[in-house]
Formats: sequence, C-alpha cells, structure tokens
Amino acid sequence: MNRHTAREKAFQILFQMDINQVSPTEAMETFLEDEKVDSFLMSLVNGVFDNKEEIDSTITEHLENWTLNRIATVERNILRIATYEIKFMSDIPNNVTINEAVELGNKFGDDKSGRFINGVLSKIIA
Repeated sequence: MNRHTAREKAFQILFQMDINQVSPTEAMETFLEDEKVDSFLMSLVNGVFDNKEEIDSTITEHLENWTLNRIATVERNILRIATYEIKFMSDIPNNVTINEAVELGNKFGDDKSGRFINGVLSKIIA
C-alpha cells in the first residue's frame, strides 16, 4: 500500500472512530476486514489517537474565528492526520503533508475544504 492510499484509509478509520467512539483496533478491524494492515497506516491511526490532545491543541491555536468543534468531522480528521505528520514524523516534508491533506479535503470534503485545510496547516508550519 502506498502512503497516499494509507492516508485515505487512515482518514476513513479516524472518521469512523470520531463518529462511533470506537478504539483504533476495533475501527481498523471493521474497516480493513481481511486486508493486511500497513505499518504507515497503523502509525497514522495510532499516532493521531495517542496524541489527539496535543494535536487538537495545536490545531486550535492556529484557527481564526473557528473552534475545533465547529469544524466538520471530515476537515477535523484530515487536519489531525496532517498535524500528526508535521509534529511527529520528521521524515515527511511539510509540503508533501500539506499537499496530501488538501487532496484528501478536495476528495472527501466540500468545495472549500482544501483551501481551509491549506490555510490552517500553513499557519501551523509557519
């Protein structure tokens, strides 16, 4: 599984966890069924889950006229993945992380999601 696909699946798993309040293990088992769990996918899901408080705090510090709870579940979980990558995965260039997050926003969000995600993440790396 390539990293782009792993990010998409991590987003979908984290979205499910956010909506249904299930554990990472349960969400991965349900979503992936018999598919092999990729190590990058697992590191994203577990990393976001384990560091959610710090990640949410970082996102909140860089929001203007928004609160984390007002952000749609799609954008919130994409921002969490990207913020995790920026803060905890130094081997991934920030521009790659932002580009991937914007692509996820454009695919799963509405027509303004990509721009919103880009704006927040640009402030985080500044």
